[in-house]
Amino acid sequence: MRDTAVVDGAPRAVPVRAGPRALLRGGGIVLLASVLFLLVLLSTWLGTKDTSLAQVWGALWHDDGSYTTGVVRELRLPRTLVGLMVGAALGVAGSLMQTITRNPLADPGLLGVNAGASAAVVFGIGVVGLGDFTSLVWFSFLGAALAGVVVYVLGASGRAGPTPVRLALAGAAVSACLGGVIAGLTVFDAATYDYLRFWMVGSLAGRSPELVVDLVPFVLTGLVVAMFLARALNALALGEELGRGLGVHLGRTRVATVIAVTLLCGAATAAAGPIGFVGLVVPLVSRWLSGPDLRWSLPYCMLLAPVLLLVSDIVGRLVLPQGELEVGAVTAVIGAPVFIAMVRRYRTVSL
Repeated sequence: MRDTAVVDGAPRAVPVRAGPRALLRGGGIVLLASVLFLLVLLSTWLGTKDTSLAQVWGALWHDDGSYTTGVVRELRLPRTLVGLMVGAALGVAGSLMQTITRNPLADPGLLGVNAGASAAVVFGIGVVGLGDFTSLVWFSFLGAALAGVVVYVLGASGRAGPTPVRLALAGAAVSACLGGVIAGLTVFDAATYDYLRFWMVGSLAGRSPELVVDLVPFVLTGLVVAMFLARALNALALGEELGRGLGVHLGRTRVATVIAVTLLCGAATAAAGPIGFVGLVVPLVSRWLSGPDLRWSLPYCMLLAPVLLLVSDIVGRLVLPQGELEVGAVTAVIGAPVFIAMVRRYRTVSL
């Protein structure tokens, strides 16, 4: 591994000794992938109905029409796959948001995506009269996309263009406005309020195989765009002037980042509701494990966020003697202490 230094007015290559973190990055990826595979098996195995691993394994490969096979194929497997995609989407969206705003404590909902999805769900139930879950998912995604577009247009207005501060302020303003719309509609419609209060907690339960198919193109496109942006965002993290000097087009990079965040966060929110702390905590932990290079921290987010989400979902199924605890509530309980610890770490480093 080599770096550059200026010697006698000219850049010279200087050998740099690879640190333990750099040497362990690949091992960390393998370890997280192994843990995630184990959690996928546990998620399809554990639940209110007692099943053996042999039954689960057989149900995954052969549909014999039995009740156990139906539970695994129609309930647990789609729930697990949605958890994988929602976790990866929220983790990467959070990392992109924290990078583009240069704020390590930024939330992926900072662009108003969560508020847009929630407002669309309220409008669909209370005004349009929708009751079908699939229709509400598409309505929610449309609301998230429109909110992202409005935030970017507002943030890009003016001579300065879409700076990180302007985007954050525009997102906060749009979220506040949509929050008022949501409150107004739910106050006058009890059915809308009943549905929204469960959806707002965040849940993976009851997700259909069709939803898995619907999510794949949005999440996959967002992840691919995010990986292509990694090098440009690494350069922008050094400062806008230096980023321009390294050949980064600021406007195109910001537009592509907003599109990726909207695709990822919009799809995740539409499928599972506004699950908190995943997109906030996971990027912090990923950077702590892998370093600030997005070419490494983004893959860590893609693996670590589904690990957190599936662990929370499994805990939520088993923690209560009857019924289950929604995954959004469990992620808040698990994520809050981690977030406080990371904030204290950042404060210590800044001091």
